[in-house]
Amino acid sequence: MQTFDNLKPGSNDLGEIAINKFILFVGFNDAENGGATRTILRGGSPSTRMQGHDAAFSSPLAALDPRMASRLDTTGSRGESATSRIGENAVLDRKHDEGHPDNDVAWPHPPMHPEIAMSPGMATVSPTVNPYTLSPANLDLSEVPLARPRETVQLADGDTLDLTAGLVRRSIQGRDLLMLGYNGQYPGPLIRANEKATIVVRFHNAVDYPTAVHWHGIRIENAFDGVPGITQDPVPSGGTFVYRVRLPDPGLYWYHPHHREDIFQELGLYGNLLVDPIDDGYYNNVSMEEVLVLDDLLLDRNNVVPFGRESANYMFMGRFGNVYLLNGAPDYSLDVSRGDVVRFFMTNVSNTRTFNLRIGGAKLKVVASDISRFEREEWVDSIVMAPAERYILEARFDTLGVFQLTNRVQAVNHTSGSYFAEVDTLGTVTVREAAHDHSTHAFDSLRVHHEVVRDIDKYRQYFEQVPDRELVLTLATTDLPPIVEQTMSLESAYFNPVEWSGTMPMMNWASSGNEVAWILRDPVSGAENMDIDWDFTVGDVIKIRVTNDRDAFHAMQHPLHIHGQRFLVIAQNGSPESNLAWKDTVLLPSGSTTDLLLDVTNPGRWMVHCHIAEHLESGMKMIFDVQE
Repeated sequence: MQTFDNLKPGSNDLGEIAINKFILFVGFNDAENGGATRTILRGGSPSTRMQGHDAAFSSPLAALDPRMASRLDTTGSRGESATSRIGENAVLDRKHDEGHPDNDVAWPHPPMHPEIAMSPGMATVSPTVNPYTLSPANLDLSEVPLARPRETVQLADGDTLDLTAGLVRRSIQGRDLLMLGYNGQYPGPLIRANEKATIVVRFHNAVDYPTAVHWHGIRIENAFDGVPGITQDPVPSGGTFVYRVRLPDPGLYWYHPHHREDIFQELGLYGNLLVDPIDDGYYNNVSMEEVLVLDDLLLDRNNVVPFGRESANYMFMGRFGNVYLLNGAPDYSLDVSRGDVVRFFMTNVSNTRTFNLRIGGAKLKVVASDISRFEREEWVDSIVMAPAERYILEARFDTLGVFQLTNRVQAVNHTSGSYFAEVDTLGTVTVREAAHDHSTHAFDSLRVHHEVVRDIDKYRQYFEQVPDRELVLTLATTDLPPIVEQTMSLESAYFNPVEWSGTMPMMNWASSGNEVAWILRDPVSGAENMDIDWDFTVGDVIKIRVTNDRDAFHAMQHPLHIHGQRFLVIAQNGSPESNLAWKDTVLLPSGSTTDLLLDVTNPGRWMVHCHIAEHLESGMKMIFDVQE
């Protein structure tokens, strides 16, 4: 027990409490009653939820085959199955998956987490949707072209790029895999163009499934945002769609499907767009630049683990991979010279994994995020990247040797309430002796980006205003197998504000849109997801307070993405952010409250959604309208 005495009125800094689970009691010393201390407030650590004394009681239902047990509605808040909320394009046409007949198909069990034992009774649980694999009729895998590493395409204002989505063959850790790629590459082509340019992308769909291309983070003309059912119809197999992509902001962006992206993005349909600034002094001088795409892929012994056909599965936590990929490959390596300063442009394209990336042997500073530089550069030990976020870092390598790029996180065993470290190597950097001296004076100092400060200064008057809009992030469940409901009720006693790792693989794998619906809720109107009706006008500055419901059945972080606009993250949990950058995606830990300031500049119908691909497919999305 640790005691904090003589607390003063107002805010008291208790310092770092370097344990995962703790209970905090605040007492009052009652001098009038002999100095007795009365407890007046009780709190818990972010990773502990208060439970009743019988929370660990194991229901007799655990011994039953869940398919024989009665189904339970755990919330009473949803009268319809989640499949009724799935968009018309969510169900994949069976003709594209020869070998899977119309009746139920047995699922192979998914890979387990190496540190987590399967919970009792879970062996008989499986998804209530059919499995889907990428297997067109009469396909000879050996005849599918082998994917090529990414190429860079430099485009001038008005130039046109032909971009084709098609089948590719990949060899990953000894497995020959049928996957997807843009222009036969992994990742897709790195498109490079100048700030203020407008480029034309002629998209061709050469796969058997309708799709489109979303230009993530770009304040693009609404008609070309690439959202099927909102800004365009999905492009049918064999079809073409022409995108006019205007580039108002320098920085790093990316493109990917917005239709069953839980499948098609996972299988390789993603690429970067790097917008170079007009100002030659926008960035510091560096020795080299490196564009990194972070991803993970879920494989079994022979192939990609099947997806849900009628709906995404892995609906609770999203689909964690068990093979890490940097720029589409599991064996990334980089050679530098001692003293080199490398500018890394980084994008997280994974379905659900939040990375905590550390680069060994390097001193790091963070320069920019999604849509702008930060007000000030900062030294960092690592960088946390949620799905869809981008960061620009600079790293100086002063020590000879071979160093690892690692993902360093902490996972939780929900059943035992124990936490354990996970350190996975994503790639290596080899530092060799320098052939010449390097000037590192710019790197040694932390630059203030005065242009960013002046831009944000125009918005500070809105920081303290009452929120104009509110959102609550939560979920509803129905018809869960009793063993899943019972086990997850126990496991929810301990959780990370960020689920860094897939430590409940069976329950997650078995969940689909039939049982789980993730929700954006307007607490004022009570409207949810696509029923939310927000209208704005160009020039509005809107403060949005977002609360991630800690009491949800499975509280989890959400990377929230807003299309077509930019916003500032001005406060989290009541604490103002001290170093701002313009963003389009923000990580919202479970139990957190975050204040966003939305700069409304772009007319049209725009989507807001969770960028965990499976959560989006469950319906965790809304639309707001912006008028001129």
